[in-house]
This record gives sequence, C-alpha cells and structure tokens, in this order.
Amino acid sequence: MISFLIRLFVKDRDNVADPAVRERYAMLSSITGIILNVLLFASKLTLGILTFSVAVIADAFNNMSDASSSVVTLIGFRMSGKHADKKHPMGHGRLEYISAFIVDMLIIVVGFELLTSSVEKIITPQPPEVSDALLIMLGAAILVKLWLFFFYGKIAKKINSAAIRAASFDSISDTVATSLVLASALVARYTDIEIDGWAGIAVAAFILFTGIKAAKETIELLLGSSPDPEFVQKIYDFVKNYPQVIGIHDVMVHDYGPGRLIVSFHAEVPSDSNFNYAHDIIDCIERDMHDKFGCIVTIHIDPIDVNDEHVGEMRKLAEQCAKEVDESFTIHDFRMTYGGKHYNLIFDLCIPTDSKYDDEQAAELVANKIKEKNEDYFAVIKAEHPFV
Repeated sequence: MISFLIRLFVKDRDNVADPAVRERYAMLSSITGIILNVLLFASKLTLGILTFSVAVIADAFNNMSDASSSVVTLIGFRMSGKHADKKHPMGHGRLEYISAFIVDMLIIVVGFELLTSSVEKIITPQPPEVSDALLIMLGAAILVKLWLFFFYGKIAKKINSAAIRAASFDSISDTVATSLVLASALVARYTDIEIDGWAGIAVAAFILFTGIKAAKETIELLLGSSPDPEFVQKIYDFVKNYPQVIGIHDVMVHDYGPGRLIVSFHAEVPSDSNFNYAHDIIDCIERDMHDKFGCIVTIHIDPIDVNDEHVGEMRKLAEQCAKEVDESFTIHDFRMTYGGKHYNLIFDLCIPTDSKYDDEQAAELVANKIKEKNEDYFAVIKAEHPFV
C-alpha cells in the first residue's frame, strides 16, 4: 500500500536529491496524515463525549494535534524548498528543522493539556459508558496509527527528513497511547474499577515523552550536531580511490538542511607533485564528491615531504609520542625546520573533545615526550579538536 501511494503520487520518486521530489514526498505524507488524523479526531471526539470518557477525548485531541503538525510540516517543506537568495545564499533548508521544532512544541502543549484534564477526571470521576462502537473504533485507530508509523518511517528514511521522522515516532507513541485507552475501556466495561483518568494520564505521559525527545533531537540539528559517522567514513573511503592523495584530515560537515551539505577537508599530497597536476586532482575530487553525495566540497592542499627519510622518521617519532600520552591523539600537517642548534618539529595535535587533557596540557606533554627522546628536537605544537 505504501509503495503504491509513492508510485502513484511522487513523480521521479528515486531522485530524492531534488528539492521538488522531496516536497512531493512531504505533501503525500502530510496530506495522508491530515486526512487520517482528522477522521480519527472526529470519531474519537464524538464517541468520547457520548461515553463520558476523558481518555478517549484526550486521545482525540492528540490526533487533532497530529493533523495540525502535518500542516506545519507541509508549510515547512514548502518554505525550505525556496531557492537561495541574496540574504540566504545557502538556501532555506533549515526551515524544515524549524517546522519540526514547532511540531514538537505542539505535541508537548497537547500533552500538558491532556495531563491537566486527566487529573481533573481523577478528582471528579465519572464512569464512562463503553459501547461496542467505541471498542471497534479504538481497535481501528490502533491499526491506522500503526500503519502511519510505517508510512512516515519509510518516507523519512527515503528523504532523510527530521520532521517526518518525528511524525513516525509520534505515531508509534499514539499506538501505545490508544492501546492504553482501549485497555481502560475494557476494564470499565467488564469491572467496576475506574481507571479512565489514570489512562488519560498515561496517554499524556506518552505524548510528553515523545514531544520532549523529538524536540531534543531537533534542537541538536539546529545547534549543529556531529555528522553521521557513516557519512564521514564514506568520505574517507571515497578519497582513498585517488592514490595521489596520501590522506585527509580536518574534515568538516556543515548542515544547511537535508540535501544541503557543505564538506571541507585538508588533503595531503606529496610536496614534489606538480602544482597544476595536484590542483587538477583536487578539482576532480570536488566534482566527483558533488556527483556522488550531492554536497558542496572545498579541499585545501597540504604538501607532505614523503622522500626525506629524516622527516619521515621524525614524523613517526612525533606520532609515537602523541600515542604514548593518549592513544586517541593524532597529528597532521607535520614539517621540520633546522634552526642551527636544534630541529623544530612543527605539527598540529588533534585532541578529542572529551579528552581529560586541555589543549595546553596535551601539547606540553607531547612536547616533553619528544624532548625526552632526543634533546636536539624542539616541538612546536598547535592543539585542535576534530569536527566530526
């Protein structure tokens, strides 16, 4: 069913790098969500009022918030798909993250409102009237929400959308919440135990948990979270296909919204390479990476002396000393100069952000290690941190 809807309504469905195709996916998911959630809201609200069940009414308004969220998601996609302009040269892709955050806030607000009404129901209880129609409707609602979970999940994975992924998580929490409402209705029908208000609290708790969790993830995207490690590894593996490049470091990935990534890194090439040839190779890598990953790539060339055995030995010495201080330390941009009385070993020391050493301590410890091994060598170290 899901694949059929995608084939029917999403033209050029495999070209997910195209903003227009992503927008068509978003429109399909949003309109589907709006229609199904409005139908669930109307049916639950009607039966909830008729049966005096606060848990059902709470679940109904949860569905209405889901429909509103789908509207916000659709608007966010339309706005994020706008072309770049003078004020926004990287486009408007992050508006998708903002729309996802608004959806998360709507979910949290609804959760608090439902929590309040459920507490009031506990204080002033009114036994619900459970009919066959109510039980059938709740069972059907669970199946609908379960289908929406898989529907949203498939589209979110296809186009890598935070907003639609949030809708998927919300749908599975709704499935659990409605199951609790159904359980409370069955208890009320076959026993004298009154748990309708408590079921409403459980529903509200699930809604709040989902909203807060999704909001946290969206905030991390807006703040600039670490890139996907799998994507970073793909960059390293891709560059390995070019034997002219010895290695890369200082990899940075800037996220301006789904499908709008800027990647930069330093590429080490032999220092005796022809400059024009090396530049042509770097240009080729930039173009090939754009074609492969759909991102803008900027590469800085770092010349590395690979023929001087003395330089090679001293680089290995510096790497060894860095590892002796902390196994996670790495070095790059190594070069060596002779100052008349001693050799200067100049390099960058890469320190993980969670290291127990601060920059000054780490650089000093590595420099002292080198000095201990040979007093003729003086380390000039610049400490830095990885961005991936």
